[in-house]
Amino acid sequence: MAFGTKTNERPGTRAQVKYVRSSAYKAREVLNLIRNESYARASEILEFSDRGISDPIAKCLDSAVANAENNDGLDAEELYVSACYADEGPTLKRWRPRARGRATRIRKRTCHITIIVSRYSADELEVIRSSEAAKGTSSRSTAAASRRDRVQKSKDAAEARAEAHDHDHDHDHDDEDTAAAVVAGAGAGAAADAVADEAATDEAATEEAATEEAATDEAAADEAATDEAATEEAAADDVAPHGEGSHGPLPDDAMPDGYPIKGNADSMKYHEPDTRYYDATIAEVWFATAEAAEAAGFTAPGGAKKSDEQDDA
Repeated sequence: MAFGTKTNERPGTRAQVKYVRSSAYKAREVLNLIRNESYARASEILEFSDRGISDPIAKCLDSAVANAENNDGLDAEELYVSACYADEGPTLKRWRPRARGRATRIRKRTCHITIIVSRYSADELEVIRSSEAAKGTSSRSTAAASRRDRVQKSKDAAEARAEAHDHDHDHDHDDEDTAAAVVAGAGAGAAADAVADEAATDEAATEEAATEEAATDEAAADEAATDEAATEEAAADDVAPHGEGSHGPLPDDAMPDGYPIKGNADSMKYHEPDTRYYDATIAEVWFATAEAAEAAGFTAPGGAKKSDEQDDA
């Protein structure tokens, strides 16, 4: 039993595009239109096709023709679509929610498109040229001509950009040469003036630096004096924060010698030893006598006064 030529062994120049986001069925409907058609006719069919799959197929066809020209040295006007087919690619599975908690599957198909172009035989080319001569049409393929025009325009644009870039660099070199010539042509008088200006600038900078240094030293001295005065004032406040006869709390909350009365700055109350709230009070200030505490604005607690009056009675 004889089998035909395998798909991957078919003669001709091929191009393939994989994982096209379309089903193979849709691609085959368009591929059936261009099979065995010349390159010019196939390009025309794809250009005026309403199917969205026509765009990737047209790119694949142009790639196959470009491969034939660059790799095999064939002429685009002598090529035709000898084989074209679409194989199924992987299918992407998605889910769509439906009523009553159900879901339906969505299948997003993909395909692999292959196009093979071959050269007409000598007899077929003779028949085609005779037919074109009888019709009075040019033997030059419209599709090949338009593609060559696009390639030529791209090359011309690239060359123009390169020339413009080189031209800009030439202008930069000219400007640098002109500046160098101007600098080289400066006179000795200009050089002397520049030296004098530089010396004057250095002298002014030295005077300004000396003035700034003197101002900095004066400011430092003032700051030191201010800090010393603040330190002395803070020390005085620690020793007698509420005037004569008062004393600030010690670091270990111990009672200073000669200051037995506790004062609370929040309540402005003072407590003498052996009174009701003396042991429960945290001294924020100490007083030598009750008169000194009252002179500072502190008062004895009411409970203490009542207990004293009751003791007297």
